[in-house]
Amino acid sequence: MEIKEIIGIDASKLTLDVCLHTIGVHEVFGNTFEGIALMVNWSLKKSSTDKGKLLFVFKHTGLYTHHLIEYLSAQGLLFHVVSGLEIRRSLGISRGKADKADAKRIALYGYRVREEVMPYQMAGSSLASLKRLMSMRRKLVSQRAGHIGTLGEQQRVLREEEGKVLFAVQQEIINTLDMQISHIEKELDRIIDQDPQLHNLYRLLISIKGIGEVTSRFLIVYTAGFTAFDTWRKFASYCGIAPFPNRSGTSIRGKTKVSHLANKEGKALLNMCAVSAIQFNPEMKSYYERRVLQGKNKVSTLNIIRNKLIARAFAVVERGTPYVNTLKYAS
Repeated sequence: MEIKEIIGIDASKLTLDVCLHTIGVHEVFGNTFEGIALMVNWSLKKSSTDKGKLLFVFKHTGLYTHHLIEYLSAQGLLFHVVSGLEIRRSLGISRGKADKADAKRIALYGYRVREEVMPYQMAGSSLASLKRLMSMRRKLVSQRAGHIGTLGEQQRVLREEEGKVLFAVQQEIINTLDMQISHIEKELDRIIDQDPQLHNLYRLLISIKGIGEVTSRFLIVYTAGFTAFDTWRKFASYCGIAPFPNRSGTSIRGKTKVSHLANKEGKALLNMCAVSAIQFNPEMKSYYERRVLQGKNKVSTLNIIRNKLIARAFAVVERGTPYVNTLKYAS
């Protein structure tokens, strides 16, 4: 893939700051389909380059880049979506914040990695819908937990006659959130059931004892249907559960540990899966107890089980058959 020009884009709620790296020109467009169309035409005209040799690079900012991704995909243009953290780390220390400067930095980043990047593949409509619904569910669950905690504290401190109205209002909010979470979960199930590929992946994943419905959806969405990661180890690294060495020369001999750079939601879900596995999966329970008796660290053992669960998830998908617990057949 021969790239002649890099277009760095800093997307905000209403505008797109755009910089062409080679010729160094900058322009601002509206963050609408009309504005994006003007931006593409401007880029083609200013660069005097075929669209197949342009690479648009921008940070993923959720809804603010939704129209941009849709339009570029529909037009068959090459683009790369990257995390802001990766750009900041690759370009070193920068001072201040300005959209024009950010667009220039993004274009510079794109130029440096132009030989290595893989063009972005837009997720299917079902995966995109699942991701948005899961994000809303996560927010509602967090809000519900907050209200449950507050209600518990109020009931512990206040007498019934003092907190009658407070108790009633909190409970009504909790009941409403329960209904909305249930509504979202039904929609998640509907989307998965109507898509044969997603339904098959979901069926395979929940066959693994320890991996439940919420984690199965997370795995499907954040692996893009198990197409975004070559191996389970790469996904484990993405979730922040892959151990890395901490050594340098002869002076640093630290313990092997996981990185704090992680998808925190995935890490938390996999932790709950591991805890569930050592309670209800005889094989995992036996493994955990055996290591603890040997004096091994409980946290590191729990992390091994998290990795085992991810490895099994990738294995059942690659094999195309549900997980079989061979332990129950052992004599």
